[in-house]
Amino acid sequence: MTGEIFTAVLVIGFFALMIGVGLYCTKHATNVDGFVLGGRSVGPWLTAFAYGTSYFSAVIFVGYAGQFGWNFGLASTWIGLGNAFIGSLLAWRILGRRTRIMTQHLNSKTMPDFFEKRYNSKGLKIAASIIVFVFLIPYTASLYNGLSSLFGIAFDIPYWVCISAMAILTGLYVIFGGYMATAINDFIQGIIMLGGIIAVIIAVLNVNGGLKGSVSLLAQNEGWEYTSLLGPNPLFLTVVVLLTSLGTWGLPQMVGKFYAISNESAIKKGTVISTAFAVIVAGGCYFLGGFGRLFVTSETVTASGFDSIVPTMLSNLSPYIIGIVIVLVLSASMSTLSSLVLTSASTLTLDVIVPAKKMKSEKTKITTLRILILFFIIISAVIAILKDSIWKDFVFIAQMMGVSWGALAGAFLAPFLYGLYWKKTTKTAVLLNFIFGISIMLFQLLVSMKVVTVSGGFLGFVFQNSLYSGVFAMLSGMIIVPIVSLITQNSIPENVEEKFAGYNKQVTVSLKEDLGNS
Repeated sequence: MTGEIFTAVLVIGFFALMIGVGLYCTKHATNVDGFVLGGRSVGPWLTAFAYGTSYFSAVIFVGYAGQFGWNFGLASTWIGLGNAFIGSLLAWRILGRRTRIMTQHLNSKTMPDFFEKRYNSKGLKIAASIIVFVFLIPYTASLYNGLSSLFGIAFDIPYWVCISAMAILTGLYVIFGGYMATAINDFIQGIIMLGGIIAVIIAVLNVNGGLKGSVSLLAQNEGWEYTSLLGPNPLFLTVVVLLTSLGTWGLPQMVGKFYAISNESAIKKGTVISTAFAVIVAGGCYFLGGFGRLFVTSETVTASGFDSIVPTMLSNLSPYIIGIVIVLVLSASMSTLSSLVLTSASTLTLDVIVPAKKMKSEKTKITTLRILILFFIIISAVIAILKDSIWKDFVFIAQMMGVSWGALAGAFLAPFLYGLYWKKTTKTAVLLNFIFGISIMLFQLLVSMKVVTVSGGFLGFVFQNSLYSGVFAMLSGMIIVPIVSLITQNSIPENVEEKFAGYNKQVTVSLKEDLGNS
């Protein structure tokens, strides 16, 4: 069997499995709660893998691993470890159970819905819904990055065909099975990602004599700083770790995974599984990218960009390894795509359309959800195709994708976190943080497009790229929300004690969970 036939068999089998799962899960998607949250009965393995696969897309494997591996060398591995211990472990420990308890108590199904019910404000829900709608579309479109170059290694297929196939097949299983189909397929895709990244790392290291030989050659060719503990630019490295790790705490498609988890035991197990998954997948991706300088020259990066680094590293490997990589990248892309379109569609449907149209029928709501899932997938695919062809020089699209993560995290992280823990958080503080976070990133967009020039001083430092401004927006929110809340205590919801009452409900546990006074 040739490498191309092997890859084709893998890809066809992968797609067939995804569709089969979607059809199987149709029975779980008969009402809104089942379609959007899987009936809040999803176990630890499915939830942990859904969280991890939504977190780590092909953007990380192809784009970020190449870019930051080039900039930081082997120290870029810290980004993956930060994703594991800050973006996964701490997120599960700090957000997991409180999110599950309060959202169920408030009967909240989306993040904008949480803001309305937590702060008694329809205005906050509408504002949050608009933010999600505007900034998730370019973020979704960016998921297709890297597919063209990787598929070009194995098949002579046009880019638009790759995107269309991935979009159609992802849309089918999400439309059929909703959240449960997404969760089961995320588990399967996560297994592929785990096995794939391990196989690829071993294959790439063997090109230069294994781990020891590769590290020695990197130090010899590029300098010791690219094999050092903190790399050539520790400050920039810290910024990247914070944005890619802490930022997930405010992303609706990530936090939404905690809404659906089944019970306390699942949260405890899910924390461990999710962290281990992130260590292997994210740590492995960035570790792999750290060796990019052994395969690509500075001239190539200047001419073709950072996205060319990882495909170049893989281009001369065994065709069977290439086949595994293709399925790995498809898994990473489709898992994140399914999570994003389900989040976008559920937010727009449940928080905007259903209240406006006063929909009562579960069937009508689910039909609307499915139509909007199709809409989001089509529009993101069209943007990605046009960006690769007609809009290659249209700076707005590329830069909009770059600020999406920072805008979502900057607007939502602090209001959501304080909303779970602090009764004195006010809706005025939340609204101000929405405005501040979005304004910072829109200003960053203008700077990136060279419409506005900022040079020197603190502002020049913050707005040198979307990573710095994104971290600034997130960390500023952690200060803005408590300060403004203390000043505007008159806008605390009147029934705030009732909103936190879910945490005080009494439950009976076994002695193995709590020894009590026995």
